[in-house]
Amino acid sequence: MMNPSKEQMARAQVLVVGDVMLDRYWYGAVDRISPEAPVPVVRITREEERGGGAANVAYNVVTLGAQASLLTVVGDDEASHKLEALLASTGIHTHFGRDAALKTTVKLRVIGRQQQLLRLDFENTPKTEVLASQTASFVSLLPTHRAVLFSDYGKGGLAHVGDMIARARAAGKLVLVDPKGSDYSRYQNASIITPNRAELQQVVGAWDDEADLCTRAHNLRTKLGLDAVLLTRSEEGMTLFDGDGQLHVEAHAREVFDVTGAGDTVIATMAALVAAGLSFRDALPWANRAGGVVVGKFGTATVSYEELMA
Repeated sequence: MMNPSKEQMARAQVLVVGDVMLDRYWYGAVDRISPEAPVPVVRITREEERGGGAANVAYNVVTLGAQASLLTVVGDDEASHKLEALLASTGIHTHFGRDAALKTTVKLRVIGRQQQLLRLDFENTPKTEVLASQTASFVSLLPTHRAVLFSDYGKGGLAHVGDMIARARAAGKLVLVDPKGSDYSRYQNASIITPNRAELQQVVGAWDDEADLCTRAHNLRTKLGLDAVLLTRSEEGMTLFDGDGQLHVEAHAREVFDVTGAGDTVIATMAALVAAGLSFRDALPWANRAGGVVVGKFGTATVSYEELMA
């Protein structure tokens, strides 16, 4: 395995573009059932806030010791200002396009007795004009970054992703996409996409065996003009399909505590490492290891350079 140095990582610059959200956690004690309805009464004892979606991806990049800029569209509300302050304190360079008509996505999770009791989502979809205005910021940020990572959460923030990919590739940048939905034509000519099993099946159909999967993955790669497809397969590890065939790594087995955000960690690690100069094949075992570390932590978590090298 090729070891990326700390200095290499510090020079690696990744531009993250996509849908952000504020993850709120309310922790509480559950001592009784409500007299009004058969539901637990949660007495909130502690609150926590974290960046979610593309913000978590960018946070994963900086935790690894690389540099991250984050381009996104948010509302002009309390949640967006909270999110911006939260991210600025981690060293992420934020470029927030604000739209007063937009509600910043907030996911509020109520946790009692060590388990999630309820999740409340606050969100709406951005208007095309705001998204179009992002293109100018995108073009001005491109030259200073080696890799561009599109984190698609299907919230509408990446309506212009095809145009952005074309511009990034024309500028000679590596383009990584964490895809959503069943139409991947908008990711045409990206360098690599990183679907999980369910996401890939939605696009290429169910496969019968490994050989069938290889055929389908390579066909998709050729059809979309991608350099590679990285399939993340939970307990089955991950497989990279590229021009040289395929490369599989077994899961980095440890206790799986929580898979939330593991996909974010994998693509963020790939992006940071290729921005540091590694090839996709050389970066693969490290991304796999990072995913293995992060599933052993609770909630959306990250991996440090030291943990990765341990």
